[in-house]
Amino acid sequence: MEPNVQDLQALVTFINWDRLPYAVLAVFALFVALNLLRRFLNDLSERFTQRRLTFKKISAISRFVVYLLCLFVLGFSVLELSSQALLGLVTTLGVAFAFAFKDLLASLIAGVILLVDEPFQVGDRVTFGGFYGEVTQIGLRSVRLVTLDDNLVTIPNSSFLTDAVASANAGELDCMVVIPIYIGAAESFYKARRLAFEAAVTSKYVFLEKPVVTQITDEFLGERFVTVIRVKAYVFDARYEKAFISDVTERVKTAFRIAGVRTPDMQYRDLDLNGGRETPETSL
Repeated sequence: MEPNVQDLQALVTFINWDRLPYAVLAVFALFVALNLLRRFLNDLSERFTQRRLTFKKISAISRFVVYLLCLFVLGFSVLELSSQALLGLVTTLGVAFAFAFKDLLASLIAGVILLVDEPFQVGDRVTFGGFYGEVTQIGLRSVRLVTLDDNLVTIPNSSFLTDAVASANAGELDCMVVIPIYIGAAESFYKARRLAFEAAVTSKYVFLEKPVVTQITDEFLGERFVTVIRVKAYVFDARYEKAFISDVTERVKTAFRIAGVRTPDMQYRDLDLNGGRETPETSL
């Protein structure tokens, strides 16, 4: 179905050209106000970190509100149509828009659903389509997230309606972090587990209002049989996830060297140097 040409010609006749400059000025003012509001909310989120995700959510909703206000200003202050003519024009343009921009329209609807249903929020750490990072923006067309390597990933809103998405913090400021630590299968896992736990609970990034858990499993790493200690702890702010992992790893490696706990590569290197036998100095 093609747009009715006569309806489009009638549109020119019913435009209030005197109001058009004021409408454009109002739209410009709305966008300026939106940018100022976003900066203000970003400043508040950095100053009051406990409410950071709340301010991010307000910023995302305000963007949708401003876009709707712009459409309202342009549509109802500039056009002078009767209700019947307005209905016919909206129907004609709506059909044309739906056929020409069906993918964009699906993303717009999906964006509204994401804000209402809230499978994740701005500031959440999510995993989607092989990417993991922080959601920085929920826009009209797409969701933007920044990975831990500072790569910006843009994903269409409609993709989130059909594929699974995992949120690490689900709207909370704190976030669980899992840190795998590998030791030789013959090492003292009691000692290693205690050292890993101490490194986690004494980190400056840990959120001690939630439990710190350590779990032990034996696994094959390539052709080697190793013991894996997984430290599960919460960081007080999801933005410090990488810093927390680095801090705990550094402290664990230092503690292991002092205590004589060997990682798999150190254990197998000692075995190779001694013909498959450990020396009294290297064995525990």
